[in-house]
Amino acid sequence: MSDSLAVDLLRGANLYLVGMMGAGKSTLGQLMAQKLGYRFCDTDTVIEQAAQQPIPEIFASAGEAEFRTLESQVLSQLSPYTRMVIATGGGIVLDQENWWHLRQGVVVWIDVPVEELVRRLQGDASRPLLQRPDWPSHLANLLSDRQARYAQADIHLTVIPGETAEVIGDRLIARLRDRILPPPASVTADG
Repeated sequence: MSDSLAVDLLRGANLYLVGMMGAGKSTLGQLMAQKLGYRFCDTDTVIEQAAQQPIPEIFASAGEAEFRTLESQVLSQLSPYTRMVIATGGGIVLDQENWWHLRQGVVVWIDVPVEELVRRLQGDASRPLLQRPDWPSHLANLLSDRQARYAQADIHLTVIPGETAEVIGDRLIARLRDRILPPPASVTADG
């Protein structure tokens, strides 16, 4: 069942979820698409389909720069569509041109504390940027490098460890209402 008030508030604008790997953008994105009656898309999945290989193989064979080029191409192709929730890769915010595309919709930073990200990503071999012995400190450095970019989002949603996707989704709907609803009309002394 969709949240018709939120759908009406967004007026068909896309909802872009940004944040670090492991923040839960894909899980939350699917839930938000259901709540809003929107379609869901994960840029990483589209990149894998277009390249016909998993992201770790793209990194291994072509490098991070080629992956970022593919990521920008996918975003530019998705952004003209409407009524979509789009979960983006963690580094998509690093390219200024990507911000132009993101700004065509509502951008939400899913902010998860680094300690929780480390817990969630422990043993995840599918993340090319974390395939190193010092990956927890590297993850913290990546977050530090990207924080100023993430902070440019329209909505900053801090996730509390242990929160369910449903609770986070409900908080996001409330934030969308607060952010998008016009302020109440002021009552004058004249009545």
